[in-house]
Amino acid sequence: MSYQVLLYYCYTPIENPEQFRDEHHRLCLDLDLRGRIIVAAEGLNGTVSGTREACAGYMAAVKADPRFAALEFKIDEVEAHTFQKLHVRLKDEIVHSSLRHVRPHEKTGQHLTPQEFKELKDRDDVVVVDVRSDYEYNLGRFKNAVTLDIENFRDFPDRVERLQEFKDKKILTYCTGGVKCEKASAFLLEQGFENVYQLHGGIIKYGHEVGGEDFDGQCYVFDGRVAVDVNTVNPTVISRCHHCQQPSPRLINCANPHCNAHLPLCESCGELLAGACSEACAAHPDKRPYDGTGTYPKISNHYTPAQGLASYRG
Repeated sequence: MSYQVLLYYCYTPIENPEQFRDEHHRLCLDLDLRGRIIVAAEGLNGTVSGTREACAGYMAAVKADPRFAALEFKIDEVEAHTFQKLHVRLKDEIVHSSLRHVRPHEKTGQHLTPQEFKELKDRDDVVVVDVRSDYEYNLGRFKNAVTLDIENFRDFPDRVERLQEFKDKKILTYCTGGVKCEKASAFLLEQGFENVYQLHGGIIKYGHEVGGEDFDGQCYVFDGRVAVDVNTVNPTVISRCHHCQQPSPRLINCANPHCNAHLPLCESCGELLAGACSEACAAHPDKRPYDGTGTYPKISNHYTPAQGLASYRG
């Protein structure tokens, strides 16, 4: 395969994030990378796709900056771009939360390698906690993981009370690539949990390094692939079609933009309902045309650094 997808993040202070965003955007344009990158005063978070050569150039350029010396790239091989556009956005946080005071680069949960996580996860004195959103863990999650009924990561602080019964255990958090765990584990420490750990590199690295053992279902990813297999040891499908309830790993957005529910829908039901989650949504006058994918990429606003929109926040 001649293309790659890079998944990465780094919590590190960026003094002038607007200037950095513009410079970073130019770098990506020069390399013909596509994807979603978030820049904030607290760091960098992104997923991009490009040719092997372009990705190699990008990784070298990022790692040449001392601020990102600790950054690790998770790399997947793909056949073509997994994004249609490039977005480099300036935000208040690199992952949307209600924990802006938390500084993971100063204090966070202890990092576990995938092998260490695998060896610890089934012990009696351990509880494994999924800090992702419900549509993500409904598609795939670790066996016996505790889920927290989260629609968005900003809900996490309000769900921590549910973990009080496990306060005497080791808390092992995990997410897709690690960025959410950095803040989640730091917040747990702040709330008085003493033995807090996180799966370093997330589910993706766990799949790469130890075969994804005991991760049931598929892993949701934030690019055109939507979901990827990570378990090559004991794979299974846990999600069921929203309409017919048959096992299906196929995730879609409802074609009715006023609903836009993110849920599993098998190919047969997708055709039957024209990409909608229900007959009511299928009949809605604003329903989007269904092309069989069930994904509706956002249209680029065509911002480029050359426009000099210093106040643009994407």
